[in-house]
Amino acid sequence: IENLLNKADKILICGAMTFTFYKALGWEVGASKCENDFVEFAKGLLEKAQGKIILPCDTVCVKVAGEDLAADFFGAISKAEANTYPCDQIPADQMGLDCGAASIELFKKELEGAKTVVWNGPAGVFEVEKFAKGTIAICQAISELEEATTIIGGGDSVSAAKKFCKAE
Repeated sequence: IENLLNKADKILICGAMTFTFYKALGWEVGASKCENDFVEFAKGLLEKAQGKIILPCDTVCVKVAGEDLAADFFGAISKAEANTYPCDQIPADQMGLDCGAASIELFKKELEGAKTVVWNGPAGVFEVEKFAKGTIAICQAISELEEATTIIGGGDSVSAAKKFCKAE
């Protein structure tokens, strides 16, 4: 990300990495995956970015007990009730697993007219249908860009692109 700041017009961040940036902003991330060792680094990136970094504005979350997650992560989140919260209002007992509808619209708008897109990492836990909406929407938005060069990196992103957008 640091290297891209000098080259990119915008950097859209979603998926698990989002929560480290939220925490860098001083927001509650609940039980979401967060790399605490990188919070200060993320804070520095946000300062250097001068508005180039775009984060989701809402998050789809679930409340799941730790022992349920440890025993069967996908089963536990599949059964849990999903709720959407503004990104700065994630309850302490919730885990973020996808970006919400407002974030999807934000990202689609930010992608409009892009000529080069590098996509690395899904927006959510796309293996579970109710947490795949963000990944599907981003994949479709990228695939509909006219005359754009798109680079998809990372096994999960490639799998999502093949599954949802017929990418080669």
